[in-house]
Amino acid sequence: MHYDNSPYNLLVLLGPTASGKTTFAAHLAKELDGEIISADSRQIYRGMDLGTGKDLEDYTIDGQTIPHHLIDIVDAGYKYNVFEYQADFFKAFEQVQHNRRWPVMCGGTGLYIESVLKKYKLINVPVNQPLRDSLQGKNLQELSTILAGYKSLHNQTDTDTVKRAIRAIEIEEYYKEHPEIEVKLPDIHPLIIGVNIDRESRRRKITDRLKKRLDEGMIDEVKQLLDSGVTPEDLIYYGLEYKYLTMYATGQLTYKQMFDKLNVAIHQFAKRQMTWFRGMERKGAHIHWVNAFEPMEEKIQKVIKLLQA
Repeated sequence: MHYDNSPYNLLVLLGPTASGKTTFAAHLAKELDGEIISADSRQIYRGMDLGTGKDLEDYTIDGQTIPHHLIDIVDAGYKYNVFEYQADFFKAFEQVQHNRRWPVMCGGTGLYIESVLKKYKLINVPVNQPLRDSLQGKNLQELSTILAGYKSLHNQTDTDTVKRAIRAIEIEEYYKEHPEIEVKLPDIHPLIIGVNIDRESRRRKITDRLKKRLDEGMIDEVKQLLDSGVTPEDLIYYGLEYKYLTMYATGQLTYKQMFDKLNVAIHQFAKRQMTWFRGMERKGAHIHWVNAFEPMEEKIQKVIKLLQA
């Protein structure tokens, strides 16, 4: 259906890791003559492919490559943040609109998705050294408790290291002290589709996918990043695969310890993603859930029907 014939101007496709949302988004974008705008906090990094699950082959349907944005846009080692994401998203959104095509946002980073849907008041928050000093020595649990005390919507779903938690608190503190900040952003009218996958299937797919990526050379990818000059500390900052594979590559974990800890961490991450999406619903977001295992054509027709509503 054509972009002009709908009350919506943005299609959002969200779901936990291993739910098959990327393949679904690519098929939808092909059907709608759309372009995908990624909402994944780690796929923006060049050279971090297997560990972030880019699955770039998913963007090619019947020999046609679907245009996609916000993938491979900065070098590994850089600390990209939600402020930059929001600005980059709206630039891509306006570009896709200018092309008279459907913008299809696809990803599982709840903070990035909500920064767009809720139009978070984001600015480039400077470093607050006295605050950082006062938080020094606190563990992740203590920092998470402090973070939960702030009233705004940014919470700790994506905060899996002490460094990230301190930065999140720093951002919250800045907003508290500067309530006057105004940000002008384009109007969006989103249709939000969630891909639902039952817990057992999700767990099986996560473990199978982890084994497959390790077979495909995920350890070599991490070693190459380290050889290229990215520090172990910077790689660990990215969490999940990069955290545990770096600990293995630097001799801190055995292969079995790395696999077991990483497998559990990805399951926990998927659970946190679902908690975030349910939280979005509680705060008023209307998410239309589709079953991950429904035939592709049926899922596509459901979405097209909703876009016409």
